[in-house]
Amino acid sequence: MATDLHSPLPKSTTDLFGDPIEDSHPLWLNPSKFTDAEFDPESYISDLRTFVPFDTLRSELRSHLGALKHELVELINRDYVDFVSLSTKLVDVEAAVVRMRAPLLEIKEKILDFRGSVDVSLAALQSRLKQRSQANEAREVLELLLDTFHVVSKVEKLIKELPSVPADWSSGTMSSTEKGQLSNGISFQHSENGTSLRETQSMLLERIASEMNRLKFYITHAQNMPFVENMVKRIQNASLLLDSSLGHCFADGLEHQDENAIYNCLRAYAAIDKTSSAEEIFRSAVVAQFIQKIISHGSTGSVNGSSGDELEQDYERIKQHIEDDCKFLLEISFTENSGLHVFSFLANSILKEVLSAIQKGKPGAFSPGRPVEFLKNYKSSLGFLDYLEGYCPSRSAVAKLREETVYIDFMKQWNTGVYFSLRFQEIAGALDSALTTTTLLRSQNSSNQEYSQSLALKQSISLMDCLRSCWRDDVLVLSCSDKFLRLFLQLLSRYSNWLSAGLNARKTGNASGNEWAISAAPNDFLYIIHDINCLVDEVCGDYLGHVLELLKSCSPEVRDLVKQGILQGGNSLKVLQPQLINSIVETLVEKSVEDLRQLKGITATYRMTNKPLPVRHSPYVSAVLRPLKAFLEAEQAATYLTQDLRKELVHGAAFEITRRYYELASDLVSVARKTESSLQKIRLGAQRRAGASSDVSDHNVSDTDKICMQLLLDIQEYGRNLASLGVDAADIPTYRSLWQCVAPSDKQNTISF
Repeated sequence: MATDLHSPLPKSTTDLFGDPIEDSHPLWLNPSKFTDAEFDPESYISDLRTFVPFDTLRSELRSHLGALKHELVELINRDYVDFVSLSTKLVDVEAAVVRMRAPLLEIKEKILDFRGSVDVSLAALQSRLKQRSQANEAREVLELLLDTFHVVSKVEKLIKELPSVPADWSSGTMSSTEKGQLSNGISFQHSENGTSLRETQSMLLERIASEMNRLKFYITHAQNMPFVENMVKRIQNASLLLDSSLGHCFADGLEHQDENAIYNCLRAYAAIDKTSSAEEIFRSAVVAQFIQKIISHGSTGSVNGSSGDELEQDYERIKQHIEDDCKFLLEISFTENSGLHVFSFLANSILKEVLSAIQKGKPGAFSPGRPVEFLKNYKSSLGFLDYLEGYCPSRSAVAKLREETVYIDFMKQWNTGVYFSLRFQEIAGALDSALTTTTLLRSQNSSNQEYSQSLALKQSISLMDCLRSCWRDDVLVLSCSDKFLRLFLQLLSRYSNWLSAGLNARKTGNASGNEWAISAAPNDFLYIIHDINCLVDEVCGDYLGHVLELLKSCSPEVRDLVKQGILQGGNSLKVLQPQLINSIVETLVEKSVEDLRQLKGITATYRMTNKPLPVRHSPYVSAVLRPLKAFLEAEQAATYLTQDLRKELVHGAAFEITRRYYELASDLVSVARKTESSLQKIRLGAQRRAGASSDVSDHNVSDTDKICMQLLLDIQEYGRNLASLGVDAADIPTYRSLWQCVAPSDKQNTISF
């Protein structure tokens, strides 16, 4: 046997080259899975056969078996001595196994018996626990039903005691026998001490209400139970009797203003969650009584001193009645830590009745078709709402009041959007009518003396009227302040576009819709400039402060945006001033150029006339600046032209007139020199043909020199005239060019007058 074990097996090529046998398995064969406790040979082979041929699988398994046998032989050969001595050491092994088997089997049997008894005990325990749980549930249901029955019986018993109270509790009389007959612990100790019977009834009703609240809780947890369904009719009857008795007690308490009785009734209403019933009773029993006297349903015209659909006087009378008849209840409902905050008498009683009365008695009060009356009623209504909010003890109470459905419906009645549309048509239409005239109209005794003396044109006064209307107290609605701000800016833009369109039409000569600009005189543009400055100062000055004061409730960010918008609107007018000045300058320049064209006569004066050199300026020079001087010396300029504007206008006109002067003079000199050159050539040709000597110099002054001398005298006088207007001619580039064009060579660089 030892020889067989030590006989070596044939070695394969893999063994010869040193590759381990275990590494030669394909990837799909994993021998490590053979040692798993859950290894199943059949399922393993069936899984492999789905993608490995049977022959290949069998070959690989046989190879693995051979490898295992080879490994076993190597292990035996390595530990052969221990392997051989193993059999000598195992003596009486079977006897030892038999001795150990008996106690082990005994222990196993005991464990199985104990386990069985434990399972039986556990099952019994679980069964009894289940029975206990079912018993507890049944007991709870039974207790719930018993409590429900007891509460229903108690409520019915307490309700039956209510009729035993005399109907004339308001008289405050009751016998001592009757005082002691009320059951269920109702003590009349308070009544004996002077507490009114009305208060005792309210206390009893409060107790019944608390029991009804508890009954409601029980019914909620005992739904769909036949026992409870059988008592539904009794519960409904008890609820109806409670509502009726509580309503009569509450109404009686309101009639006599019994604060304790009212307090108890309100707590009862709160307990049964029927606050709307109390609010409706207060509305019909107290509020409706005085509201109908003030605003009679179906009234037309004058009612109790109130005329038409005006509400201001009505609100004042309503406030007085609220102070007299409702204040005590409002104070009770707003008592701190009373639990009565669930009531909303301000909205669901007072405001609801007021809204209903106005809708039926004065529906025209909500109509925006009459903007003046509408705004007056709207502001009166806001003041009335502020008065109601004054009764709220906290901001949360005010917020709750504003979230009430009646409050929201009341505000929806005031269609401020339609009101603004009507005001928009009124204000914008007034300005549009003023701007569609074909001429500029001077203001004459305007009704608004505040700014009529500062504005010169009726169009500008109309704009100012419209701008002021946007923020007037009898026009503005603060909830539409964004729309009125937009209208305010649109008015400024409309005026600005009207001016821009007129100035463009004046340049192009297209007078369609802008006839006023074509026919406008320089003084008219002066009026416009003056009005623009006044409008900008007014809009961006005090009026801006007035608007920001009206919007003081807005956030600083909103106020900054409003300020920027108004300033930008004012600047849109300011930027038109240079164009208006240019229009004045262009008109004055055209008038001056008419006189400048007379300088063309200088050529005819000195061309081939043998006149001597001129010694004085031409007559036309004095008339060149006459239109400008006449404009500056007129009453309008003295009244409306500021120093800065005057300086700007004079310099603009002087520069433009001088440029035109230079163009005409340079053309004249150029033509004169060309003509003289041509005549000189003709003269020289004639002398050559006559045989005369052509080297004789002509020492006479040429006609061009005379023309230039005349022009020099003219521009010197023109420079002196400019100096009288405060303009230094030497500072005008075109004047220097004109001087160099006509001055002799020795005076080219020196300008002197």
